[in-house]
Amino acid sequence: MYAIVEMAGQQFKVAKDQKVYVHRLQEEEGNKVTFDKVLLLEDGDNVTIGAPVIEGAAVEAKVVKHLKGDKVIVFKKKRRKGYQKKNGHRQYLTEIVVESILAKGAKKAAPAKAKAEAKPVAEPKQAEKKAEAPKKEAPKATEDLSSKTVAELRDMAKAKEITGYSSMKKAELIEALSK
Repeated sequence: MYAIVEMAGQQFKVAKDQKVYVHRLQEEEGNKVTFDKVLLLEDGDNVTIGAPVIEGAAVEAKVVKHLKGDKVIVFKKKRRKGYQKKNGHRQYLTEIVVESILAKGAKKAAPAKAKAEAKPVAEPKQAEKKAEAPKKEAPKATEDLSSKTVAELRDMAKAKEITGYSSMKKAELIEALSK
């Protein structure tokens, strides 16, 4: 059984009890980490591909230690110009060991669904506020309209049901809205 998982911004093919070096994680040594962005899961003959991730799947790993990678030499040179620069760099890494691959019933996938369900409930309220806001802004003085962008003025014109607002310039929109 193996899985392709996104860890710390990179994709890795992992199996149980495998050591993986990833970009530095904020977890302390000895802590367990769960990665729920499983892109592909293979279990014998069954291959499951996510779109983009597999719901409920997760990979559990343990942080073994934090370390630095090998030194990378960066050498820049422009011939016949006398330009040479030599720099070195060592990447901060975290060594993890994959403890298990969960196909279903991951703990972190359930809260994500709850958040996703909570967001659509909040969005209609915001849409109602946005629809009300332009109507309240329309009767204000001309000075307030001049500080608005053309897109905001067009939204206000649309809310007031002014025809031909899409081809109007900023001055024409302000004039039409101030009537």
